[in-house]
Amino acid sequence: MGLPKVPNKDERGDLTKYIGRDFKRLKKRNIKGLLKNPVFYFSLIAIVLFGGMFSSSNSLANISGFNNSDKALLSSFFNQDKNFEKDNLFSNQNSAVVLESPDFKIIQENTLAGVSTPTIVTGNVLGSVLGSLNNQTQNKKEITNYTVQAGDTLSSIAQTYGISENTILSVNELKSASMIRVGQNLVILPTEGILHVVKDGDTVSGISQTYKSKQEEIIAINDLKNQSDIYIGDILIIPGGVIPKKVASAPSTSSAPSTSSQKLDVSSYFIFPAEGEISQRLHYYNAVDVANKCGTPVYASAVGTIQKTGYDKTAGNYVRILHENGVITFYGHLSRIAVSLGQKVSQGTQLGNIGNTGYTIGATGCHVHFEVRGATNFLSKYALGAKIRY
Repeated sequence: MGLPKVPNKDERGDLTKYIGRDFKRLKKRNIKGLLKNPVFYFSLIAIVLFGGMFSSSNSLANISGFNNSDKALLSSFFNQDKNFEKDNLFSNQNSAVVLESPDFKIIQENTLAGVSTPTIVTGNVLGSVLGSLNNQTQNKKEITNYTVQAGDTLSSIAQTYGISENTILSVNELKSASMIRVGQNLVILPTEGILHVVKDGDTVSGISQTYKSKQEEIIAINDLKNQSDIYIGDILIIPGGVIPKKVASAPSTSSAPSTSSQKLDVSSYFIFPAEGEISQRLHYYNAVDVANKCGTPVYASAVGTIQKTGYDKTAGNYVRILHENGVITFYGHLSRIAVSLGQKVSQGTQLGNIGNTGYTIGATGCHVHFEVRGATNFLSKYALGAKIRY
């Protein structure tokens, strides 16, 4: 089949006349029905109103039936006012799409209907909101090291953190509210309960039975993967835990050695973890800070096995060593880690370097956070500002 013939000038004129006659016949057939249909007039009015509204925001003042506040809200919406966007948390039209008038569709050859454009939901807005809620939930699981301020009472501190006075007294091994003083560090739990330092042979099931707590609550609040996800020296929050009568006291958060390490002569067993200056004395958990410039070597205080390494948003890069008799030393805020999990280390093995990773205060926050779990922290006998040298 060949290509269609291109009409000449005379033929194009005849074709135009033909189309015109056909169009007139079509108009005669449909115009009467269209004019009788009330939807036609509604659609026509809608076109006029929408066209005027989007052509100028000032036309809002001429629309009857709206009060001043309604007009202001509509004006903010159609002009994408920035203040309006702040309240519109789940839909940000300004960043997603330019506002358009509705599309119009002809239905059954005699009806004109408007089809509104879809709202674009910005996913990252919803994600940001949920993310902040998730962070708040995580923060509620954290243990706080609170420094008593002037005017504080045990009652006011308990009210601020939403826990009982007895929980604060128990965790900090205090006998009465009168024992708190300005500058004193208090361990504050995120819930009612007690602390437990994991010992060799401990299980989540056994711990829950000892303190009359629920296994699932212990796992949840401590972010454990399962019942087996505990290590010697781990500090667990026991929600609603009650200290049994056969246990003399709660796990110590002070510098006193535990029963399992009474025979350990810590004064000769440990060496300084680093050279520097004592920048903070005993604080959670049984820790003393040694400050020096970033990059200063950090050494294993005693022979042992690298039990854990990693990063924590508070402690930064850290190393944990398991020593004899179940004693644990912890080295936090390192700029780098020079050992690996399971490695056997001798006393004086370099573990890494002093840094200010995690949560540290000030531009000169380079220090090592040195903890001893299960024995006396021998650095506690040194005064604030004391120089540590080998």
